This record gives sequence, C-alpha cells and structure tokens, in this order.
Amino acid sequence: MKLARPDVFHPRVVLAGCRRQVAGDGDDAGLLPALRHRGLHARWLAWGDPEIARADLVILRATRDYAERVDEFLAWTTTVANLLNAPAVVAWNADRRYLHDLADRGVPTVPGEVVAPGERVKLPRGGGIFVGPAVGTGTRHCAERSAAAASIAELHAAGHSALVQPCGTAAETVLLFLGGEPSHAFTGTAEALIQAEPDFEIWDVGAAALAAAAARVGIDAAELLYARAHLVGDPARLLELQLVEPSLDWRRLDDDSRELGQRRFAVAVESALERLGLGPFSHRRP
Repeated sequence: MKLARPDVFHPRVVLAGCRRQVAGDGDDAGLLPALRHRGLHARWLAWGDPEIARADLVILRATRDYAERVDEFLAWTTTVANLLNAPAVVAWNADRRYLHDLADRGVPTVPGEVVAPGERVKLPRGGGIFVGPAVGTGTRHCAERSAAAASIAELHAAGHSALVQPCGTAAETVLLFLGGEPSHAFTGTAEALIQAEPDFEIWDVGAAALAAAAARVGIDAAELLYARAHLVGDPARLLELQLVEPSLDWRRLDDDSRELGQRRFAVAVESALERLGLGPFSHRRP
C-alpha cells in the first residue's frame, strides 16, 4: 500500500450512491481497498449530499434512484467538479433512445420501440420480448407476450415510458470494460450469469459500441471509466449499453479475476485523475 505524504496533493474521491443505499448493495465493497492500495482514499456519499461539493472527483456507483428523479439528477451532475462517467455521457446514456444513435453509427443493435403511458404497443409475435424503462436500466426478458404486456403496464402505471425489443433464443453475453479496455464477461440470463471468455468477435461489437458512444459525446473511449454492454443473438447485436452506473458484478467473479478487475478499476481511476490534472504531483498542498 502506498503511504500518504503530507507534502503531496491527495484528491478527495467520492463513490456516489443514493439515499436508500449510500454504499450500494455490497458488490463494490472491494473498491475502497483497491483504491487505497494505489494511494487513493475514497468514501461513499449519496448523490446530492452537500458534502460532495468538496470532492475533487465523484464516481457514480450506486445512484439507483436516478431514473425516478432524472431531471434533478442530470442537473446535479453538472454541479460536480469532476464526474465519471462525464455529465455529457450520463445525459446521453440515461435515455435508451441512444440505441438509435449507435445504430446510425453502424453498431449492430436490437431494434426497439419506445411506448409512452397511454400509447398502445404491437408486441412481436414469436420469440421472447425484452421490456425495460426508456430511462434507466432494469430490462426484463419476457418469454410470453402476456408477461411483456404486464411489464409494460407496470412501467406505465409508474409514469414511465417502456422500451420494447424482440429477442431471439440465444443466450445473453455481458461485457465489462474499464478505462475503455475489456475487463471481464458473463453469459446466461440476468438471473443466472456465469463468468465467461467470449470470442473476440463479440468483444469487437462491444468495443465498437464504446467507440461510437465516445465519438457521439466528443471524448475518447479511454475516458469512459466503465461500461457494461449487453449483447444477444448470433451474430451478436447490442441490446443495451450502460454508462451511467453499471453493475460490475464483482461477486460473480472468481477470487483471482475479482482482484485483477478491481486493480484495473483503481488504475483507471488513477489514470483519470492524471488526465484531469488531479494526480499526486499535479499540485501541492500549501
């Protein structure tokens, strides 16, 4: 572990959660020790907590309720000194109409229809159906049309628009990127993901989605601290790209992979601090 030096600048880093779950669900419990091992000290605070104004860098990790207060949340992201991922990324990625942007940029995506409360939807006939909120995450795989209709009705009753996407029979692949680079992956369903090593062609689709997303908001893919890409089908198509506060599913990894992945996370944070002019020797404490 690196020891703190009093003559060296030590950035104040915050991992942002929400009021109901300030430190998340426990999946990220290893991040504070991993950061500390790099000489970086961080703490958990709920987004919107006035204390966050003193932070040099805020990392969105468990802001689970942002979809319920999306306008307030997006306004708050612009008040933070430095945010990962960046406010422009968050604003673009919060609404899942971003899939249209990615498709326009040549990324193979699963087509979808956004259905607002009060609107009727024509559900696909045959095969499963993915239903999720148009803002935020939480996509469900519905094997039957009746289950899909019920999920849409539930979203509409809560005042949310729904994104409806057809799905085939192929298992889902989840790719995790840190600092724009591949980290770890899973296959299966949302309820039963298992650690996996997908073929490079699948990683290429995820990397193409990251590159297109970064280009859309005018940054380099390496500036994305984290990204979670959900792919389905053969050939693989993008179902969802999560850039706001994606689960990194550390608990699903074996011990060695978890340690390596969390080390990569800490190194990516360190690189971001250097890029933002917040490295330990960027300026000195008086």
